[in-house]
Amino acid sequence: MRVLHIINSLHTGGAEKLMLSTLPLLKEVGVDVEILLLNGEETPFLLKLRQEKGVNIMSLGGSLYNPFNIIKLIPYLKKYEIIHVHLFPAMYYVAFAKLITRNKTTLVFTEHSTSNRRLEKAFFIPLERIVYAMYKRVVCITDSVKKVLQKKIDPSEDKYEVILNGVELSSIHNVIPQSRASFGFNENEKLICMVAAFRIQKDQDTVVRSLKLLPPHYKLIFIGDGDRLPEVKELAGSLNLAHRVKFLGIRTDAYSLIKMCDVSVLSSHWEGFGLAAAESMACGIPTIASNVDGLAQVVSNGGLLFEKGNEIDLMNKILALEEHSYYVSIQKKCLESSKKFDVSNTVQQLQTLYSSLSNSTTGEN
Repeated sequence: MRVLHIINSLHTGGAEKLMLSTLPLLKEVGVDVEILLLNGEETPFLLKLRQEKGVNIMSLGGSLYNPFNIIKLIPYLKKYEIIHVHLFPAMYYVAFAKLITRNKTTLVFTEHSTSNRRLEKAFFIPLERIVYAMYKRVVCITDSVKKVLQKKIDPSEDKYEVILNGVELSSIHNVIPQSRASFGFNENEKLICMVAAFRIQKDQDTVVRSLKLLPPHYKLIFIGDGDRLPEVKELAGSLNLAHRVKFLGIRTDAYSLIKMCDVSVLSSHWEGFGLAAAESMACGIPTIASNVDGLAQVVSNGGLLFEKGNEIDLMNKILALEEHSYYVSIQKKCLESSKKFDVSNTVQQLQTLYSSLSNSTTGEN
């Protein structure tokens, strides 16, 4: 079967990282899969995926928010048996292209979040329902995502498929930690890392504020890029923390950087899953996350949870890990809990989904 994944771009993010890890493996199990980007800007993720043999990468080019993307997408509807879409606005463009052409290509959408601005506004809900109706299956990356969509979009059980995001456990376990000295750190310092795009959703601000409350030997590393990067840098400067915070940008060696640290934090206002948290747990690093739907389900059986936006609670959770036996116990729990997120499980479930959709389509014909 031929499957096309369509996503906005391959900038940093959980959905983008999922493309990086799953598409090559889908090829290996016999799925003829390709990827189409609305924006094909060169990024570290794109360059890394390009190195994988057999994954064809295409791009519409131009602006991400150009409505003519709908017209550009129409020819692709005729070439693939299944089209699997990720993120907004790609989900709208593909749905509208199908709506105006009445094409019979089977559409699948993965919902990566428990919240978005459209679902929060009542006047958007009718349009959202029309768009979601164009997709035969909606993949939900946690049960929390499914419950939100059943409540606001469509209560049907057979509309949704819960498939947890996966991490490359075998690759992670073989990664060697980076040298602290190469980044100007010493072994006596406590390193906190956060891997996330700089968006409102991710709330790096709370982590910065917690650093202000922690002893001076605690240092903070941010891995990622985004629109709010200047704001977070300004916050760190205003709190006289610039010398204790490093901004490393987008990295393809994030696993080795996480393993270099003592604690990993994912502070989010909302999450569908929290892939970075699962990866940190798989790295064997005690992981602390905000207690929000989706993310809480990923971390609760392994790492620690703190009240969203509460830097004092976060500080206390970090300081508690200074007790060695407690640190080791959380470390072990994180490693054990991460096993259920093996990307091979994700790939197997996607393959099964595609096969079932392909068979049902054949039956209809």
